[in-house]
Amino acid sequence: MMRSLFSGVAGLRTHQTRMDVIGNNIANVNTVAYKSSSMTFQDLLYQTTQNASGANANTGRAGINAKQIGLGVSTGSISTSIATGGSNEQTGNPFDIKINGSSFFVVNDGQNQFYTRAGAFNVDAEGTLCMSSNGYNVMGYRTIENAKGDVVIDTSALRTLPIMSEENMTNDPMMTENSYLTGIIDKNDDNLETDKGKVVSFQFYDNLGYSYTAQFSIKPVSNTQDEHDYYIQMTDILDSNGDSILLDNTGKELSDADKKTLLSSGSVAGAPAGTGNAPVFSVTTLQFDSATGRISSYATGANIAANGDVTGGTTTTPAIDNVTKRADLRLNLNALSGYNASFSSVSSNLDNTGTGVTGQYIDMDVSSLRDIDNNGTSTANGGRGMLESTEGAGWKVGELSSISIGVDGRITGAYTNGQTKLLGQIAAASFANASGLEKAGDNLYTSTPNSGEAIIGDITADGGSMNTGNLEMSNVDLSQEFTTMITTQRGFQANSRVITVSDTLLEELVNLKR
Repeated sequence: MMRSLFSGVAGLRTHQTRMDVIGNNIANVNTVAYKSSSMTFQDLLYQTTQNASGANANTGRAGINAKQIGLGVSTGSISTSIATGGSNEQTGNPFDIKINGSSFFVVNDGQNQFYTRAGAFNVDAEGTLCMSSNGYNVMGYRTIENAKGDVVIDTSALRTLPIMSEENMTNDPMMTENSYLTGIIDKNDDNLETDKGKVVSFQFYDNLGYSYTAQFSIKPVSNTQDEHDYYIQMTDILDSNGDSILLDNTGKELSDADKKTLLSSGSVAGAPAGTGNAPVFSVTTLQFDSATGRISSYATGANIAANGDVTGGTTTTPAIDNVTKRADLRLNLNALSGYNASFSSVSSNLDNTGTGVTGQYIDMDVSSLRDIDNNGTSTANGGRGMLESTEGAGWKVGELSSISIGVDGRITGAYTNGQTKLLGQIAAASFANASGLEKAGDNLYTSTPNSGEAIIGDITADGGSMNTGNLEMSNVDLSQEFTTMITTQRGFQANSRVITVSDTLLEELVNLKR
C-alpha cells in the first residue's frame, strides 16, 4: 500500500520539475537568443516480487515473466534546444549582431571565458566592444601591418576589441603621390595665346594632410615649325584658403614672373633663405603626333628665353601604347621646404627607373592628354591619384564616422576623409556537441566535458555568418509550452489523486480494528 503513496509523491515532484522548466521557458519568451529547455521522464527502480523463469520441457510448464512493481518516476533529462534558431528582430543598431548557423560569440569577464548567442553589443568608455547586459568583453582578433604595409587580421591571439579607441577615432593623413593631366589641347584655342595660357590645376595633400592647389600654364612653343608642340610650366601653389604660399623674405607674395622662376629653377632674388636651388617643376615641352594626337615625346628641364622661346631639356619617348608605361612628370615638394616645413619630411619612393630615392614627390601622368580638334576649346584638367584609380591620391586627416561589421565578423571603420580601415574581427566558437553546453545565466554558456572544447576562429569556416542590425530572439514556442503545461497539470492532478485514494485505502485498513 505504501508503494503507491511513494509513486504518487515521486510523480508530483517530477511533474513539478517539469512545470518549473515550462515556467522558465515562458518567462524567457522575449529574452534575446534564449534557447528553450524540454524535460523527459524516466521510471524509477522496481521491486521484483517474483523472478522470471524459463520453460521446462520435462514438466511441460511454460515460462513465467517476472513480477515487478514500479516505485515511481524521476527526471530523465532536461535538454536545451540549441540547434533551433530563434526568430529575427530587426533593430538597425550596427552593434546588434545575429549569428546564422550553430556558432557562438566568445566573451570574457576578465577571468573566465563564456559563450553566447545574444549579440546585443555596445562599446564601453574605452571604446571596447562588449555585451550591453553585463559589460563582458567580446573577444576577437586585432589587426597588424604585414611586411607590405597592408593591415591584416592577427589570428595569433584572441583579444578584446578596442574598435573605438583613441587610435582608431582618426585616420592619419596621406601625402599625394600620383596626379594626372587629361583632356584635350586644341591648337585653335584662343586661351593658349594669352599671357596665362591654358590654365590647369589639381589639388594635392602634403604629409600632414594640408591641402594645396598646384597651378600650371600650357602654351604653344613659338620657336618651332610644328604647331603641335606645347610647353607646360608651373605658375603657383595655393593653400587651402586660396592664397599663394610663394612669398619673399618679407612675407610679401612674389610676382608672377618670380613665381615661375622660383618653381622652374629653384631660386629667385628675395626668396627666403633655405629655400634651396632645386626646381619644383622643370619646364617641360610636350610634342604631339599630328596623325594620332597623342604625345610622341616630351622634354623635361627646358629653358624659356626672354622672348618666350623654349630650348633644351632631356627628351623622353613614352611607350603610351603600353598600359604599364606612363608619361610621368615630377613635382619635387622638397624644394618647397623653405615655404612649408611639412614638405621637408622624408619618405621613401621609387622614381621612374625604379631607383630608390628619398623625399616627397608627386608623379604627374600626362600620357592621356590629346591634341585634337575640339572646335577651338581645350578641356585639359588635372586630378589626384591615377586616371584609372585613386591610388596615391592622398587624403587629409579623417574622423571616424561609422562602423560596419561584415558577414565574417570583420569590423571596418569609415572616416570623413573617404577612407576605410580594418579595425578587427569578431571571433566565433563552435562545439562538437553544442547541446552539452552548460547554462551560466545572463544568456551565457560554459563548456563541459560533454560539449567538447571550443573551436574558435572565423565564423565562415563552418558555413555560418553574422547579420548586423538584427538580433536573434527566443526560440520558445508558446503553443507548444501551453500544450505541455496542460498535460503536466493533468499528470500532477492524477498523481495527487493516487495519493488521495491510497490514503483512503489506508484509512479503511486502520478502521478494521473497530
